[in-house]
Amino acid sequence: MTASSVSSALVPTGPQALALGFSGNLGNIDAYISAVNRLPMLTQEEEISFARKLREHGDLAAAQSLILSHLRLVVSIARGYLGYGLPHADLIQEGNIGLMKAVKRFDPDQGVRLVSYAMHWIKAEIHEYILRNWRMVKLATTKAQRKLFFNLRSHKTGLDAMTPEQVNSLAKTLNVKREEVVEMEMRMSGRDIALESSTDDDDDKFSPIGYLSSDLAEPTKVIAARRFDLLQSEGLESALAKLDARSRRIVESRWLANDDGSGATLHELAAEFGVSAERIRQIEVSALKKMKEALAAYA
Repeated sequence: MTASSVSSALVPTGPQALALGFSGNLGNIDAYISAVNRLPMLTQEEEISFARKLREHGDLAAAQSLILSHLRLVVSIARGYLGYGLPHADLIQEGNIGLMKAVKRFDPDQGVRLVSYAMHWIKAEIHEYILRNWRMVKLATTKAQRKLFFNLRSHKTGLDAMTPEQVNSLAKTLNVKREEVVEMEMRMSGRDIALESSTDDDDDKFSPIGYLSSDLAEPTKVIAARRFDLLQSEGLESALAKLDARSRRIVESRWLANDDGSGATLHELAAEFGVSAERIRQIEVSALKKMKEALAAYA
């Protein structure tokens, strides 16, 4: 969600909105915040009057007045959650949803100002948004863990790790295990790393995706490697088994005797078998042809 989408979604239109200080598309989050801070606050009498109009008559204009006058409250509360690394505009948008829910449920006859009542709904909506989108969502599942999640930062002093005494104190205060405090602190101290660079230049080769990727794990190369291993073991033995003793001796002496490929010469084998070097070459060619046909099943 972009800042412009927030401003377009939250900034009302029409004569009443213009009268309250909005003048069309605000363009960015800074302009939105500036406009919100210029909106007039309601007196207690005006707030009660608008709230009763909404409850008794479903007056949407009254609801809009209540919402507009408290948008600065949402901005202020959302600013306190910037440490979680989520966009300020998104936090404001979620907080405004909480404000709308508060306005809908607000009872002016309870003797409580809307600002006090709405704070709970605004924070609750922002909390839910953070838990849905932050990388800690799978950890903060229980009520106690959620409380730990949102209170840990305020109990830390600086960037240093918490002392054992601080860990024990926080675990006791929030009614969670000491191990949960330690684990939560370690995870919150970590940083998300983008696998790919955000730029299109040569910096990509220094991003994690550049040195974490491995050609050895590429599927086609894995299959090819397995086939090669099969050819080197089972396939080769099966092909050699199809040769007669003399042909196998010639092939093994010529090609499989040494790893560096320096096998016996044609003349050496010719002397061994009492035939000409040309005859050894012919036997070799015939044997290799048979082996190639046998290895076709493994290729």
